[in-house]
Amino acid sequence: QVQLVESGGGLVQPGGSLRLSCAAASGFSLDYYVIAWFRQAPGKEREWVSCIVTSDDSPYYADSVKGRFAISRDKVTKTVSLQMSSLKPEDTAVYYCATDPTMRYCDASWREYGYWGQGTQVGVTS
Repeated sequence: QVQLVESGGGLVQPGGSLRLSCAAASGFSLDYYVIAWFRQAPGKEREWVSCIVTSDDSPYYADSVKGRFAISRDKVTKTVSLQMSSLKPEDTAVYYCATDPTMRYCDASWREYGYWGQGTQVGVTS
């Protein structure tokens, strides 16, 4: 069973940056897993943000974050990071990383992912 742990959330001003990381508990490697980031703001549906595939580490982004966020996989630290820049108040949410061993491609539907981290809070406010 894959256990995911997110870190790196916090409170920043608009225009600021944060870097989120997703790691597997107990040093399990994420190298061969599709990893997605979702976010959920209070009273809203869980929203797909970004995803990285296993075949060539190609990144995919929701239109709302394209050009501001960057997802990457670090095979040394066995983590997947989400670098968030030019943050806006509407980026405020709990951010989750997710995966499923059966997946080979990204999917924007949260229902396709069987394993989730506990989430990390990101707040963007002046």
